[in-house]
Amino acid sequence: EIVAYHESGHAIVASVLPGLDPVHKISIVQRGFGALGYTMQLPLEDRYLMTRSDLHSQLAVLLAGRTAEEIALGEISTGAQNDLQRATDIARAMVTEFGMSDSLGAINYDGNKRARFLDIPMPQDRGLYGEDTAQQIDAEIKRILTQAHDTAREVLTNSRDKLERVTRRLLEVEVMEGDELRA
Repeated sequence: EIVAYHESGHAIVASVLPGLDPVHKISIVQRGFGALGYTMQLPLEDRYLMTRSDLHSQLAVLLAGRTAEEIALGEISTGAQNDLQRATDIARAMVTEFGMSDSLGAINYDGNKRARFLDIPMPQDRGLYGEDTAQQIDAEIKRILTQAHDTAREVLTNSRDKLERVTRRLLEVEVMEGDELRA
């Protein structure tokens, strides 16, 4: 039930917010070690750029599983660990690499550390900046993630009936196609 609410949260927020790839499939069938379920989004076209709004929507989707657990069950689980890591990495890149923070400005704080051709996370290194800037970066990452969490909460609260319907359906069939979700 926890996994069904979690994946339903991802799917509903991904279906409502703009700038996101459509949901292709939702599953609550465990796949390998650690993946208790998944919500798969497939792109309609290749994208080479993402706007700040697109990234904010993506963050809200990542946080929506945990948010659905909060709303429906009044409790959270460890199931959002990977989602939280990915969301934090995106928010950190927004602030330190992409210059998407109004308070810190259009500055790349982390230099050219990430190998773009490798799709593997690089070890956490702190850029060449002082402790005050590090605290500002941390505060801005927290602000961005809190805003995304609030967006996910608003969408799921306004779509509470859909959250229940999708969850119940996943508990029945375990795998749902995107067309059924949209219907």
